[in-house]
Amino acid sequence: MTDTVSADDLPIRPELVGVSAYGAPQLDVPVRLNTNENPHAPSDEVVAAIVASIATEVSGLQRYPDRDALLLRGDLAAYVTSATGVNVGTDNVWAANGSNEVLQQLLQTFGGPGRTALGFEPSYSMHALISRGTGTLFTSVPRDAIFAIDVAAACDAIDRVKPSVVFVCSPNNPTGTAVDLDVINRLYEQLLATDTGVLIVDEAYAEFSKRPSAITLLPGRQRLIVTRTMSKAFAFAGARVGYFVGDPAVVEAVARVRLPYHLSAITQAAARGALAHSTQLLAAVDDLKFQRDRIVVGCRELGLLVADSDANFVLFGGFTDQAAVWRKLLEAGVLVRDVGLPGWLRVTAGTPDETSAFLSALTTIAQEPGVVTTATAVGQEST
Repeated sequence: MTDTVSADDLPIRPELVGVSAYGAPQLDVPVRLNTNENPHAPSDEVVAAIVASIATEVSGLQRYPDRDALLLRGDLAAYVTSATGVNVGTDNVWAANGSNEVLQQLLQTFGGPGRTALGFEPSYSMHALISRGTGTLFTSVPRDAIFAIDVAAACDAIDRVKPSVVFVCSPNNPTGTAVDLDVINRLYEQLLATDTGVLIVDEAYAEFSKRPSAITLLPGRQRLIVTRTMSKAFAFAGARVGYFVGDPAVVEAVARVRLPYHLSAITQAAARGALAHSTQLLAAVDDLKFQRDRIVVGCRELGLLVADSDANFVLFGGFTDQAAVWRKLLEAGVLVRDVGLPGWLRVTAGTPDETSAFLSALTTIAQEPGVVTTATAVGQEST
């Protein structure tokens, strides 16, 4: 090896030049509240069940797995049916390695060169990144002052852009705000009128929301797709299991782009073992919602701005320099997320002790002169 080169010196696609890889800081600190994970590990009973499920597959690892993951998809369909009241069958569900791979497969199917994806930002940054990775042009409509979707502006953009894919994240990441079903339906009807694309509702945090799922809108709407994950509420982030629910025609279309045997036998077995104990794995959801609400109340008592959250995280702000606050929290042993919104930070709901540690550190920092903008007043309504 002689001269050192960077990735930008290689003959990569032009749209990848100068781009940084996605990823939150992975730092070894006492309190990690930056990636919206469920902090509660599976119980010994659930661990044993998952291990037993995996063990049944180990002796057959010389063979490829079920490339269509039919048993896993059937278990996911049963869970969704129970959770939403909508009759969902195996042929309505597709599974992959995390919801990001699900989104990638959907964009490989419906996006691509010469096609456009439309989002409403601030929102999940991977929507734009995966669009770019599949050669899909990404454009967005800004959300309003309370991080809600401006329906009139959204419908106008759909009519003007005629996108192949429209992304709606509900609850929205990083703001935590949920989208009403009537808004989703308005956007779907507008998109249907253009006859150009599909509407993808990203419900990664659905189990934390008090709103009904967009899955309830699926009957009769063949171009509506709802993506979900087992990484958040299920405390299963390390296993990388995501899925979507939609019309069987969508499943058939996505199967045309998926890599063969994309879900390993181990992944499928682990997920099936977890789904068999979904009640135990989801038992911590109510406590996480309680911790989330503790954070909301605590931040507002400090005079900070807080976005109403239906997820397992809170967007809080009103800072003159959010990067400086992020560093001060890190120095106090608490890792949160700087999502790139000036004046705002995002924190995950953790265990009771983690929540207390965060609020204690934030209280000390917020009382320092100049940290909170003078325009932010105690008791101000959330944004």
